[in-house]
Amino acid sequence: MDSFHKFSSWVLAFCLLFQLGFGFYLPGSYPHNYQIGDELSVKVNSITSIDTEMPFSYYSLPFCKPQGGVKDSAENLGELLMGDRIENSPYRFKMFTNETEVFLCQVDKLSQDQFKILKKRIDEMYQVNLILDNLPAIRFTKKDEYFLRWTGYPVGIKIEDVYYLFNHLRFNVLVHKYEETNVARVMGTGDAAEMIPPVKERSDKPGYMVVGFEVIPCNIMHNANSVKNSKMYEKYPSPIKCDPSTVTMPIKEGQPVVFTYEVTFEESDIKWPSRWDAYLKMEGAKVHWFSILNSLMVITFLAGIVLVIFLRTVRRDLTRYEELDKEAQAQMNEELSGWKLVVGDVFRAPSNPSLLCIMVGDGVQILGMAVVTILFAALGFMSPASRGTLITGMLFFYLILGIAAGYVAVRLWRTIGSGDQKGWVSVAWKAACFFPGIAFLILTFLNFLLWGSHSTGAIPFSLFVILLLLWFCISVPLTLVGGYFGAKAPHLEYPVRTNQIPREIPQQRYPSWLLVLGAGTLPFGTLFIELFFIMSSIWMGRVYYVFGFLFIVLILLVVVCAEVSLVLTYMHLCVEDWRWWWKSFFASGSVALYIFLYSINYLVFDLKNLSGPVSATLYLGYSLFMVLAIMLVTGTVGFLSSFWFVYYLFSSVKLD
Repeated sequence: MDSFHKFSSWVLAFCLLFQLGFGFYLPGSYPHNYQIGDELSVKVNSITSIDTEMPFSYYSLPFCKPQGGVKDSAENLGELLMGDRIENSPYRFKMFTNETEVFLCQVDKLSQDQFKILKKRIDEMYQVNLILDNLPAIRFTKKDEYFLRWTGYPVGIKIEDVYYLFNHLRFNVLVHKYEETNVARVMGTGDAAEMIPPVKERSDKPGYMVVGFEVIPCNIMHNANSVKNSKMYEKYPSPIKCDPSTVTMPIKEGQPVVFTYEVTFEESDIKWPSRWDAYLKMEGAKVHWFSILNSLMVITFLAGIVLVIFLRTVRRDLTRYEELDKEAQAQMNEELSGWKLVVGDVFRAPSNPSLLCIMVGDGVQILGMAVVTILFAALGFMSPASRGTLITGMLFFYLILGIAAGYVAVRLWRTIGSGDQKGWVSVAWKAACFFPGIAFLILTFLNFLLWGSHSTGAIPFSLFVILLLLWFCISVPLTLVGGYFGAKAPHLEYPVRTNQIPREIPQQRYPSWLLVLGAGTLPFGTLFIELFFIMSSIWMGRVYYVFGFLFIVLILLVVVCAEVSLVLTYMHLCVEDWRWWWKSFFASGSVALYIFLYSINYLVFDLKNLSGPVSATLYLGYSLFMVLAIMLVTGTVGFLSSFWFVYYLFSSVKLD
């Protein structure tokens, strides 16, 4: 009874937070109330570039370091896998206290290596990423009377073979007066008080929340001799005018670099739940709707074909057959044609049945992970406001759904083997190792490339060990448990007997693999528009947050894959080709081939600036990993729908 009381308190608190907060941002942290004069600490993330796709540590460049030394911030598994390295920085603000001409530090004379690496990072258009109160720094530029948003600011700029480093930053912090919802006071009785963060006592001084963080980089002509004896955070001895449109001080080998900054606070009407809108706003909503309408048209077209197959062909034949007496049925059996002729071979075991079972099991696991993850993200529980949660959630759901992979793979194995349990442990074990093993090989190869480039995108060795432990201590045992339940579950009994001698397949007018490959164009047509936005988010540094659209597109893709595979299976059976098992898998799974070709097209025409063979290899390696997962998912959907169709078709009529 006590546990039920606690659970009801949790539910009531959640409802109050949602209602009273009016759009309370679920994934974000609890709003931090800063009093005037409270210290705000800026953090730094890895510097990134869309030209190389290889992140590097902020302190790999000759920047100022904090007084207490560089310290790593708490990172989750997803952040490490994404290449994020969040560390403290020397930038410090005081709430609602404007400061100008703040001296930060003077970096010693640039060595030859430092000068070379700075020029290289400027040429490769690397961006510096700063974070304040979990908000990334944002920069606005004007082009043709339009304001463009950028996350971070460039390391420097090159003009006529002369390199300039942005050595002065002008920060603008947007704040909003703290609004107490009194949720904690409402729920401050009984067991509910344990889950609501305690609210500080009211103060006469107004509190503020950070709702925006803007940065303007400048290049200033500093006098290194005038700050020799200056200490960090002291006043710069001369006035500083930050003009982002002009540069005055080039970097040179053997010369020191002086860094300064200024900060202004501005009260804003932006409320705390809406502070991420500037980052999560996705352009082109009409294009997303066009993509969905395009998919619906494809689905309607295929659904019409499926309806014709079921109502006009299959049902008509079955109805005619059931209306005849036994003598007429026997005579009709001699005149059978099309799919009715392969009744004794349609359930004949395919070649490499264990591999098919393993791939279907892994496809179910990945599909389940995708559905749950996108659904949680669409509801707002896995937002970019909580860095790394999307990747962490995907990994968690994948591990847990290992039990589904084992169950489906082993039960399908037993169905193909007519109930024989022999070898189910081997099938479950291979299902636990097939996709993760291939992914591990691809990521290990790419990781060696990142290690060789000293990129923060390289997975540390300790994380490799953790991933292996998660794989063999959680995923593999759960897959074996699922396989055990699959072995104990009753297998599906085939509705017809299989002949001992396989029926000869008539000569086809055209190779069946052409039809299989061509079938993938229809599923690709349902997602290629949304695929552009996803690719842009991954490789162009944009934030993808229209998970509602993505969830709808995923559902439409599943429907199209099922319909395409079903139609193609029926067409093969009509020409007396009973080898439908693998063809139904690859009919819808062939969409992965078109996605990979689209990835190459995107590399050639959209990522023109991608520099170096290492960057191109990383791109193709990650694309291959993504395509493999998509092939397993779409192939599984197509096979299961075809299996259901064939089972239903031949269980509806008794043919001897």
